[in-house]
This record gives sequence, structure tokens and C-alpha cells, in this order.
Amino acid sequence: MNLKDLLSAFSQGKSTAKSHMKNLIEMAAIDGNFDDVEYDLLKSIAKRNGISEGQLTEIRKNPNKVIFEVPTDPTEKFHQLYDLVHMMTIDKNVNSEELKLSHIFAVKLGYNRDRVKELMDTIQSNILHGQGHEEAMKRVAFLIS
Repeated sequence: MNLKDLLSAFSQGKSTAKSHMKNLIEMAAIDGNFDDVEYDLLKSIAKRNGISEGQLTEIRKNPNKVIFEVPTDPTEKFHQLYDLVHMMTIDKNVNSEELKLSHIFAVKLGYNRDRVKELMDTIQSNILHGQGHEEAMKRVAFLIS
């Protein structure tokens, strides 16, 4: 975790990170197949957000205890959307339920409903080309401003 991620985690608090983990779990499970590659990505994102495997297990067992929370920091908000799109695409099989859920999350995070498809297509393309959060954010800046 770099200094910027660490400061962001402290400013947002654990509740936002737990909300993000709940959303990622929901994304991974919506197709009825929560496989190892999705779980590995989930653990990696959890670690980056200061969430232990024990906390992750608790969130997975009791998702109703975690309230959806939108980050106030625009960078963190984008990172959460990027992670959701990444979770949707990690198994290389995107289905209609995953697409619907990702659109719902994008709108809940505050992104313009009319630009969500283009935003997510661009993020997905960046992921497929091995580009991380920062590169993707630069590429979609005109869509999120």
C-alpha cells in the first residue's frame, strides 16, 4: 500500500472499505459462481484497503451488517468503480446480471447515468490492457468531471 492509498484509507475510514468489500462480494457472487480467481482478487483489494481475511469472511457471512457508503474522495470513488469492473471481468465471462449490477453501483457512486456505459467500457478496456487505477482514471477524466 503506497502513502496515497494509506492516507485515503484513513480519511475514508473502515466503513467505506467494508462497504466496498461487500459490493465486490456481491459482484463476484451474482453470476452464481464465486471462483478462486475472483476470491484472490477480492483478497488483494481487501489487503490494499486494510481489511483482514477475517474481516472479509465476516462481511461475506453477514453482508446485511455492512451499510453501503459512498466515498467522499473522488479518487477513492473511482478506485471502487475500477475494482468493481475488474471483479466483473476477472473471470473473462461478463454476464448481463454483472453488467446490470455494475451500472447500479456506478450510479450509486454518483456517476452520470448517461455516461456509465462508456465509462465502464473504457475501464474494462484499460483492465484488459493491464493498466491500473491511475492510468484508467486519466483516460476517463472527461467522463467523470
